[in-house]
Amino acid sequence: MRSVPRCLPIAVLSLLAACGHKDEKAAAAPPPPPKVAVYTVAPAALTLSAELPGRLEASRIAQVRARIAGIVQARAYREGSDVKAGDLLFRIDPAQFQASYDSAQAAVAKAEANLAQAELKVKRYKPLVAAQAVSNQEYDDAVTAQKQAAADLATARAARQTAGLTLGYATVTAPISGRVGRALVTEGALVGQGEATPMAVVQTLDPIYVTITQSSTEVLRLRKALAEGKLKSAEGKNNAGSAKVTLTTEDGQPYAKSGKLLFSDVSVDESTGAITMRAEFPNPDRTLLPGMYVRARLEQAVNESGIAVPQQAVVRGPEGAAVLVVGADNKVTSVPVKADAAQDGSWIISSGLKGGEKIIVEGFQKTKPGGTVTPTPWQGPPAGNAPGQVSAPAPAATPGAAPASAAAAK
Repeated sequence: MRSVPRCLPIAVLSLLAACGHKDEKAAAAPPPPPKVAVYTVAPAALTLSAELPGRLEASRIAQVRARIAGIVQARAYREGSDVKAGDLLFRIDPAQFQASYDSAQAAVAKAEANLAQAELKVKRYKPLVAAQAVSNQEYDDAVTAQKQAAADLATARAARQTAGLTLGYATVTAPISGRVGRALVTEGALVGQGEATPMAVVQTLDPIYVTITQSSTEVLRLRKALAEGKLKSAEGKNNAGSAKVTLTTEDGQPYAKSGKLLFSDVSVDESTGAITMRAEFPNPDRTLLPGMYVRARLEQAVNESGIAVPQQAVVRGPEGAAVLVVGADNKVTSVPVKADAAQDGSWIISSGLKGGEKIIVEGFQKTKPGGTVTPTPWQGPPAGNAPGQVSAPAPAATPGAAPASAAAAK
């Protein structure tokens, strides 16, 4: 039997003791500061806009009505097609109106003949009066008859013109250029009997109008900011000198072409407390149709030193909105801010930040105010580096510690 060397247990115990010292040192060493993604705040020119509900309307609407009583003979257009002003739409039986016109034409011919005869008589009597071959009374009667014949001719011509207009009304034409809807009457229908019967509607769809409404409170707040010089008017940015308007259709898709604001009403609707505005949009493809509901984004003002930060950088709690700022010593501090307007993917900060601060965008769960972090540049879109389209003031979020983006999603 081989004997175990006495030095072996001592070596094993020494090794175990050395490992224990290393574990204690490792446990005593503090963990490295967590990495967080930060975004550097940079002021930039921001366009303040309001996203408002709107409804599309045709820029011109003409109701085609029967102006005479008669039977519809034919419909000369295809329903839903585009027509030009003066195009034939309907034909009403013109027989009786043609007869009236012919009678008026004959009356004119008769009056012209009577006038010619009266003029010849005056022409013959004039030298005879000088020779005293006829009396002055006979000459005066001839002149009077000439004037009566001239008046009768004028009356006959006016009656012929009226008959011509009535005959023309038997041919129903488009009063404006646009798209004509379905026919409201069919062949064989009696129209115009006692009233001007509607026959069709023609609407001009290019350009098209959108009627939008905005709260009078928001309008007053905006005007106050413009008067105090905090904001500048967005009008005049376009060549037309009017505010720019963009649309989002019912399916949530942005409309490719932008429009312009035409006017803002001078009175406030008593029932809604809103001001009505109208914008005009090009509609060459007839994509927009009257009656559609849309969301209109209206440029109203420009903040030349606005600050926009990513939505996930703003944390809302019981005390309001705040951002976590990383200082020069990589210490985290909570800075209260006022974020009262939203931009696509961003909050617009009206107070609390001046520019140059590094705010945490990702990694909230890794740190808290007073902690130390390792900042790394945020790789997301630089929301505040370029002018943006700012929407209307966002609703206040419910108290809690959730990021602002979550509150907006709700």
